[in-house]
Amino acid sequence: MNKKVTKIINSSAVPLPIKNIDTDQIIPAQFLKSIDNQGFGNKLFFAWRKKSSFILNDKKYSGKILVAGYNFGCGSSREHAVWALKDYGFDVIISSYFADIFKNNALNNRLLPVQVPEKILKKIFAIIGENQKTKIKIDIKNQKIIIPGKNVEESFFIDPYKKICLMNGYDDIDYLISLKKEIINFETSQRI
Repeated sequence: MNKKVTKIINSSAVPLPIKNIDTDQIIPAQFLKSIDNQGFGNKLFFAWRKKSSFILNDKKYSGKILVAGYNFGCGSSREHAVWALKDYGFDVIISSYFADIFKNNALNNRLLPVQVPEKILKKIFAIIGENQKTKIKIDIKNQKIIIPGKNVEESFFIDPYKKICLMNGYDDIDYLISLKKEIINFETSQRI
């Protein structure tokens, strides 16, 4: 269970200022034939990437963070959408609102959805627009998004259990294994 401990993600970001991006736009239905979570990154935003002007085709933008418009991940409960984002290389999605099912799928697959107020989201888009190399710091432990030197420091919510899992690289089984000693002690104390 030697998992990578992640407390801080510090990366440049890819701006996608489009509202209501649904899971079919993230990964079209024709690619949902596999139950293996690998190999979906090259299908991410498949239809949009056919246009040379689409942001993922612009080499000026890169990083582990996608900054997206309001209501990201709406539509069907498609876990493949999260798999595509992770396989492409994103570890964090920043938006002012996420569909609940998408948010839960993301957290279950170690993709951190960071929800910020709309005014902060607009400020982040503006900062990235001025400098594509801008680094955004996501402090998972302290639940803060920070852009040094740009007067951006905003708290975000994350479920405490999912926070532990993200920081330690756990899935649900790994988390239970991490509590093995406590579980054994509890079971021992319950024996009559």
